[in-house]
Amino acid sequence: MKLLRYGPSGQEKPGLLDAEGRIRDLSARLADIDSRALAPAALAGLAAVDPATLPLVEGAPRLGVPLANVGKFIAIGLNYVDHAEESNLPIPTEPVVFTKATSSLSGPDDTVMLPKDSVKGDWEVELGIVIGTRASYVEEADALNHVAGYCLVNDVSEREFQIERGGTWDKGKGCDTFGPVGPWLVTSDEVGDPQALDMWLDVNGVRMQTGNTRTMIFSCATIVAYVSRFMTLLPGDIITTGTPPGVGMGKKPAPVYLKPGDVMTLGIEKLGTQRQAVVAWSRG
Repeated sequence: MKLLRYGPSGQEKPGLLDAEGRIRDLSARLADIDSRALAPAALAGLAAVDPATLPLVEGAPRLGVPLANVGKFIAIGLNYVDHAEESNLPIPTEPVVFTKATSSLSGPDDTVMLPKDSVKGDWEVELGIVIGTRASYVEEADALNHVAGYCLVNDVSEREFQIERGGTWDKGKGCDTFGPVGPWLVTSDEVGDPQALDMWLDVNGVRMQTGNTRTMIFSCATIVAYVSRFMTLLPGDIITTGTPPGVGMGKKPAPVYLKPGDVMTLGIEKLGTQRQAVVAWSRG
């Protein structure tokens, strides 16, 4: 299934995408797509529903984050060898874990606003893992059984805040609008092998990133098992798993950073696409 939430920000309704790519309303079936909807029994119940029996949503409404009330937004850094090399950082021997503030979450096509005093905004197409059942000290062989599905994430970053301002990476990762997620949450059964997905990102129509999840240093199963050693993963948590090469910071002969007026488009096989216009900071 492809589960989604549609409507104005803060007023989203639950829906799903039918086989013809049309939005069907799930409001009569559940209040929202949240942690309760991700339980295996709940997902099985939704899978048994014939989409043709659900109301058709007309037009092209805004899509929000496909999951309500995200508990934790965890990120893995430097998870592709060639991205670590372009960042001039050592290849990690264990997953690099940091957090993105849940207040950074935004819809897949919402505007990305550069923070005040930003000079090094950057892009990162990533595969997101959505946790479906509680995971604590799980074994790698069992880890993906705790995953409800996957989603497309743009791990938007401010490199000066992240790298040059001291402390942890979090301050350059959690700015408002820096976490576009969606358009859909695609359930694990429909995705199949999460280590075989093509991914790409363009800025202003120019291809910047091309990759495939098979080149991850640490697989999705490894990541879920590893993170579950340090924190209990709960239904509705999202883990974004790192980016392939081609970020602005690594461009040669000189870095390229986001500026107001830029447009990012990105996608992952089976998970849909996103489009974000970049604007300057404003208090409004």
